[in-house]
Amino acid sequence: MSEPSTSATGTVVAVDVGGSGLRLQSYAVGPGPVLAAPGARVGAGGIDVAALVADARSLLDAGDGEIASGAKAPEVLAWSMRGLLFLADRSDVLRTVAEGLGARRTIVVSDAVAGLVGATGRIGPGAVVAAGTGAVAFGTDFDRQWRRVDGWGHVLGDAGSAAALGMAGLRAALRAHDGLPDGSPALLAAAVDLLGPPEGWPRLVMTTADAPERLASVAPLVTRAAGTDPVAQSLCVQAGTDLADSLLRAADGLESPYLAATGGLLAAAPVSDALDRRLAERGARRSPTHGGALDGALLLARQLRDTGHVPEHPAYVLTR
Repeated sequence: MSEPSTSATGTVVAVDVGGSGLRLQSYAVGPGPVLAAPGARVGAGGIDVAALVADARSLLDAGDGEIASGAKAPEVLAWSMRGLLFLADRSDVLRTVAEGLGARRTIVVSDAVAGLVGATGRIGPGAVVAAGTGAVAFGTDFDRQWRRVDGWGHVLGDAGSAAALGMAGLRAALRAHDGLPDGSPALLAAAVDLLGPPEGWPRLVMTTADAPERLASVAPLVTRAAGTDPVAQSLCVQAGTDLADSLLRAADGLESPYLAATGGLLAAAPVSDALDRRLAERGARRSPTHGGALDGALLLARQLRDTGHVPEHPAYVLTR
């Protein structure tokens, strides 16, 4: 599906909530500035959506007080959120966002959907794998097939993520420390410089709330060492291969899908090269990435404003 026309009027607002921050952007005759606030706060009851809505209102106050006060309510507000499937009640999210931000129409989507739309630049058959601290792939035709692959977190999954690569690097470092085969003295030395003595590593990566981020901080040590250390090179190849496998599975069954890959880990050539090699082995290739989840949320908001319709799904896309 092509990009919505620009003939419709009315301001749309897009919000993308990730673990590292909340970002908001409005679009009237053109895109406004991107405003930012802290990201999702997760407690025993899941994500505190009300607090996020309050943050978004504050950003609207700072950017356009008339919109926030309701003097000229947004025509459409699109809310993309990490954790929508597991850490929140979707109907409660839709109600809280709609009532708290007062748009005439509200759309709540998983960040996997917004990330796909942003990466491909369209609402059509496609799949994307995102390789950041975590890793998840998502593919859909926006009709019958909606498939998420991985995204299970650094303990149970997230294969090919920065956290997974960092964990693999620390394991190789500890094997060298213990004098076992397939260890990496180079990674051991680099990890000690970053994290201190190995005896302290279990506490750092197993008992702290920021354990995934700490593991991900080790990934650059692995990618930098890949040029001279065969163990590090092998770990990077495995990460890229894992990401490609997730992407291909997410796209399986789609007709002529647009394939994309995003995330900071792909800036490392040993990982991205391995991803592309795996795709080529399967007769596939990825296309250029157009944008991120905020761009996708904005495109969905404009689509709803301009046509009155977006594809819906009870788990991934809800409107009110």
